[in-house]
Amino acid sequence: MLAEPWADTTTPAGRRVPTVFASMVNFGCFLIVERISAGRVAAKARGVRLGPSPALDAGRIVHARQLIEQDGKPIAEVARLFGVHQATLFRTLDR
Repeated sequence: MLAEPWADTTTPAGRRVPTVFASMVNFGCFLIVERISAGRVAAKARGVRLGPSPALDAGRIVHARQLIEQDGKPIAEVARLFGVHQATLFRTLDR
């Protein structure tokens, strides 16, 4: 237990101290969020792509489309062949 007079939570001043500390922590969190947001905006302006890398590159997309449309392979088989989920394949081919 803290023996300091400012840490005595039975007094009005002592009850105010945790509130002040919580306020400073909250302000620090807002600053962090603001910096992260500004960093993301700057990265996008530089052309940086945020998020996970695509599961299929352009060549694999063309190959998957050929297997489905020309060779008549089922989506499930092509997805298994490329190691992606069927939803990923549908989403990629819709673009």
